[in-house]
Amino acid sequence: MSTPTLLSDLPNGTHACVTGLRAGGGAVQEATVRRLGELGFIAGEPVRMLRRGPGGREPLAVQIGDTQFALRLLEAQCIEVEPV
Repeated sequence: MSTPTLLSDLPNGTHACVTGLRAGGGAVQEATVRRLGELGFIAGEPVRMLRRGPGGREPLAVQIGDTQFALRLLEAQCIEVEPV
């Protein structure tokens, strides 16, 4: 079984499809994962990694639908995707 690709691993400009959400470990609470789902990060939704912050770090600018979000690295590590 292969390791899922995480949104945080995508290079700038990459298009992908959300395959699911997962808790990213002790640093990310279930409430954060639930909130990501409420914002639209649900299985089947197209997502695009727009760009990273200064030096390739945080925040990560992503687009899902017509909405752009700035995510922390820990949040982006909770979003499993399949590049398209």
